[in-house]
Amino acid sequence: MMKTRLLAALAVSLALALPCAAQVAVVDGANLAQNVLQAARSLEQINNQIQALQNQAAMLQNMGRNLTSLNYSSLTGITGDLQQIGNLINQAQGISFNVQSVESMYTHYYPQSYGSGANIPQLVSDAQTRWQTARSAFQQTMLVQSQIAQTVQSDTAKLVGLVNASQGAVGSLQAQQATNQLLALAIKQQLQIQTLLATQGRSQALNEANEAEAEEEGRAALQTFLGSPNAYTPK
Repeated sequence: MMKTRLLAALAVSLALALPCAAQVAVVDGANLAQNVLQAARSLEQINNQIQALQNQAAMLQNMGRNLTSLNYSSLTGITGDLQQIGNLINQAQGISFNVQSVESMYTHYYPQSYGSGANIPQLVSDAQTRWQTARSAFQQTMLVQSQIAQTVQSDTAKLVGLVNASQGAVGSLQAQQATNQLLALAIKQQLQIQTLLATQGRSQALNEANEAEAEEEGRAALQTFLGSPNAYTPK
């Protein structure tokens, strides 16, 4: 009986002493797949946010380029040339480019007829004044022509600079500003042509008026020289 009890106790001790090596870890596959899918979605959202930030940065960069001002201006040269031509126009002597002046002075120097009291010295003086006015008009026309011819070279340099600036524009604002300056240069050249035509027309009109007035002046001089029809009575 004692031997049987010892064997039973030994068996129980061995059973209690055996390691728990037979335990196996159990993995939940569905939960693991869900976690992987959620991580992938989170990564996709992060990538989308990064792409959106990159797009916004590119948009801001383009806006900055489009708002960049053109570092080139030809306005000073254009207005300076027009100012010089305007100064020449203001130097017109005699009958100037003024409506009231033209009306009053033209009536004074180019009368439709001379009265019976016209004398030879007065006729000569008026003719001398008209000649000087016509001469000044031709001189002014030549000065305006010379000034416009001198601006051609500076206009060429402005044109080259504006075209280069337009081709190198980094944004819409620079391109628009270059275009506006090119238009201003074209308008300036048109104004120069109109000014030249005005001075040429003035000199030509004064010359033709002198020729027409010379006929009336000659008639008045002849009448003054001959006197009245009763000035001579044959004996």
